[in-house]
Amino acid sequence: MKKVYSFPRGGILFEDSTVTPISTFHDDSWSVLASFRKIWGSEHPLMNIARKGLNVFKASVVAQSDSVSQTEEQPMLKPASSRGYVDSFLPVLSVIPLTQNNGIKVRRLVELGDTVREGMLVGKGEEVGAANIHASVPGTVVRLVSWEMAEGVMSEGVVIRLGGNFERSGKQEEALPWDYLTSAELRNRVRDCGVVEMEGSGKPVVETLMEFDNGPKPLSLVVSCVFDDPWRVADYVLCQEYFESVVEGSAIISKMCGAEQIVFAVSSREQWLGERFITEIAKYQIPTAIVLVGYRYPQGNRRELELTLRIYEKQENVKLGRLLIQGPATLAAVRDAVVLKKPVLERFVAVGGSAVRNPQVMRARIGKRIREAFNECGGFVREPSRIAEGSPLAGRCIANLDEPISKTTYALFALLPKQVGGRVTRSCIGCGECRLVCPVGLDPEVLFKRIESRAQVAPWVFECHGCGCCNVVCPSRLPLSTLVTNAAILERKRNV
Repeated sequence: MKKVYSFPRGGILFEDSTVTPISTFHDDSWSVLASFRKIWGSEHPLMNIARKGLNVFKASVVAQSDSVSQTEEQPMLKPASSRGYVDSFLPVLSVIPLTQNNGIKVRRLVELGDTVREGMLVGKGEEVGAANIHASVPGTVVRLVSWEMAEGVMSEGVVIRLGGNFERSGKQEEALPWDYLTSAELRNRVRDCGVVEMEGSGKPVVETLMEFDNGPKPLSLVVSCVFDDPWRVADYVLCQEYFESVVEGSAIISKMCGAEQIVFAVSSREQWLGERFITEIAKYQIPTAIVLVGYRYPQGNRRELELTLRIYEKQENVKLGRLLIQGPATLAAVRDAVVLKKPVLERFVAVGGSAVRNPQVMRARIGKRIREAFNECGGFVREPSRIAEGSPLAGRCIANLDEPISKTTYALFALLPKQVGGRVTRSCIGCGECRLVCPVGLDPEVLFKRIESRAQVAPWVFECHGCGCCNVVCPSRLPLSTLVTNAAILERKRNV
């Protein structure tokens, strides 16, 4: 067993039975399926019996490991099928957002009544931080809409009514060679297809690469397959189902930025996944390495991951240099853009939470309304107290269920009052639990009290990256992380 590296302090072990767990997909049975997928997917009667038997086995394992998983508040988790996901239904109405994560809008290229094709450019990203937007379905533009998000930011979009023929979906697409392309040509394809960092930031990939141009060498591309958060299960499924695309995408980005090596940072529980990546990437003849990291949350955060890799670098006496960290969804999108000239039209999304009847991972079209995604999972067992996207620890609240799934939506959750914890009614008791779990070494209690008293905010408030660990352990249910990160945002605005 290889050595496991992790950041030195704080963090929590984060488990959540209200989303389809990674363990559902990770067992010896799944490894067999990966090796004999064609046989398993056949319609032979014996295979049908075997699939039913496996599902019953997995359901019993989940029930034994989670004694409350079959209650109304935490419904029985849906067993894995021969695939780790379901294809979401095509929406009749798609809301294609024209506002980026950072609030920057793209230039709209379509008008009411226009007919659009699947993959057609409908929004041009012309400012820094903006990426091209494409129609995820064919049809007609029937409405121009705007809505206010929970944080007060106004967003705009176009509504497309489904109609016409699909030009890409369901058809065999020819893979284009890319070895002969220059870095500039590769970047143009990625830019044209509107590829962004799909694991949360939404920053255009080409802009990220530009930050690494003309810098000191060496440069290492880090493929982050760290599953410290169970709500990253959609990325886990993507790695299993399309690991060839993830690997080829890493080889493409390596050429685009001139990286000397590729480092696969993999959670220690998924060592086999890293070894599978190494075997696949051997054909590209790029120096590679596997670094097993911990699964203590927030190990997947870029700051903690970079710190961990610096520990690895020192202990193993290797030189990684600057680190370009990318996630599997981004890499797969880069591959599709370069090899298929395919824009970002869909993505894997984990849908769950204690209020959701049948949690599952789905492959959904960009622009599908969040309401429809929950409906496909059986709807709500009761009225949810909180609906958000991302992780429950650091997610973004959803103000309107008609908001669409975007390029950066990796998870959707709806929680009942019991899981949310109710309103904050108690004062800080000075227990110090928040200090123990802070991976950055801050004192959230002191920061919280200074913010409440409107005292001058200390400079180190900017060190907080909003992981939410302090919120989880606080017995008084104080929104420590939220207040600290909001205070940092306000302080930055004052200094501009």
